[in-house]
Amino acid sequence: MQSTTSDRIAVLFLDLQDNMMALVKTVGRHKLRRATSTLAELCAIHAMPAFLSSIPPGGPYLKGIVEALPDAKPRPRTVTTAFGDEGLVSDLAATGRKRVILAGLASEIVVTRTALDALAAGYEVQIAIDACGGFSDRTEAAAWSRVTASGVAMTSVVTVAGELAGDFTTELGAKTLALLQKAAGH
Repeated sequence: MQSTTSDRIAVLFLDLQDNMMALVKTVGRHKLRRATSTLAELCAIHAMPAFLSSIPPGGPYLKGIVEALPDAKPRPRTVTTAFGDEGLVSDLAATGRKRVILAGLASEIVVTRTALDALAAGYEVQIAIDACGGFSDRTEAAAWSRVTASGVAMTSVVTVAGELAGDFTTELGAKTLALLQKAAGH
């Protein structure tokens, strides 16, 4: 897998909606909100394409994501994979980006299915585990085991920020370092 550079990455935010947050049992909701909003801010400052996939009963998208990415509108779907949205798949392909980073709910369903479908479509797939939440530690662990065995790489928002930071003395590097610290809870 090649190093992380912003010109290779697109990010898919999956079902990060207010009503879905009640289902999360594997990570604190505050930590999940911080990680996902930080990832959205990284997308904004590094000009990485971001897509918001949603389900109709999920409610509004998380405020931190929407505020960081005001032009990214939630794309409703009725299946358990973002790759069931042909428009999203087409728009993602049109970016020319070969690496997809996933963040979302629930780890065991939409994150897993989307990861496997993205792999099958030829993408390098990374899951930002601090920006995902599941139903239980056991079921989430099983999902992570399945996707890693298939070739998905596990990462974190902190790691992505660190890889994107580059030179901390530049304006972009300093902003990215600040986001890395935010993601780490400092």
